[in-house]
Amino acid sequence: MSRYNTPLRYPGGKQKLAPFVAEIMRENDLEGGHYVEPYAGGAGVAIELLLNGTASQIHLNDSCSAVYSFWKSVLGETEEFCRRISRASLTVREWRRQQAIIASQEEHSALDVGFSLFYLNRVNRSGIVSGGLIGGLAQTGEWKMDARFSRDELIRRVEAIARKKRAIRLRNWDAERFIKEYLPRLPRTSLVYCDPPYFEKADRLYLNHYKPSDHQRIAKVIQKMKLPWMVSYDCAPKILDCYGQRRAFVYGLQYNAAKAYVGTEAFFFSDGLKVSKRSAVPAIDKALSRPGHLMLGQEAAQLMVA
Repeated sequence: MSRYNTPLRYPGGKQKLAPFVAEIMRENDLEGGHYVEPYAGGAGVAIELLLNGTASQIHLNDSCSAVYSFWKSVLGETEEFCRRISRASLTVREWRRQQAIIASQEEHSALDVGFSLFYLNRVNRSGIVSGGLIGGLAQTGEWKMDARFSRDELIRRVEAIARKKRAIRLRNWDAERFIKEYLPRLPRTSLVYCDPPYFEKADRLYLNHYKPSDHQRIAKVIQKMKLPWMVSYDCAPKILDCYGQRRAFVYGLQYNAAKAYVGTEAFFFSDGLKVSKRSAVPAIDKALSRPGHLMLGQEAAQLMVA
């Protein structure tokens, strides 16, 4: 099992980008400041930045009640959460029981819902909660449902995060409300990283996903923020148009959902945010090393069509 620090698996593996986000914070004198994720999900980047000291405080928001319940339980009921990890039954019968909990969240406690999300995330293919079981229902595949459920390692991750709970703030708000009402309270030495649901195939990847009009609306909200911000997306032409006047670059990111492939994604940046021409992340470094490494989103859109 890799040494990532988040207990959750998410399509796109954004935790791999933590060194790049840390570089952005250092380049802009934000190291030791606050770090914000309006779409936290597995919060892989946020947790890494907190544990390695790049950020002094992190602010995690997710509109999905199950994701919020997971983080709330990790921070507030750590011992019981870890006990459940150590005793979890890795059987198809238990998998069905956990599916039923996610399907009827209002009938269960936040701890039950949070653990159910975690359980399904660890035993389903690519971590997709609504997806299929690793190894199939007959458990005859090359990999079985315990392939991503290393109990000791997962408990280590949960306990490491819980030790930093005083530096973690949680919200279960709609992203638009969070950006408009919560972010103005934060110090200027804060970096906001928005990673909204993918534009393409979002309905099969997330419990909560956006319609095209939602992507357009949130793009306008993000671009009005006063704090420094960066946004990552799958490289859809309509998204590039939404951020057409912002500096951007496209890059290849390893992505696993049903099968592995390298997808093309894009980063967009607020005006004035410094972006180095080199990065410790190979895919990012390759993109930034190109001549004219940053272009406007509308220019990137033209390249995608060409």
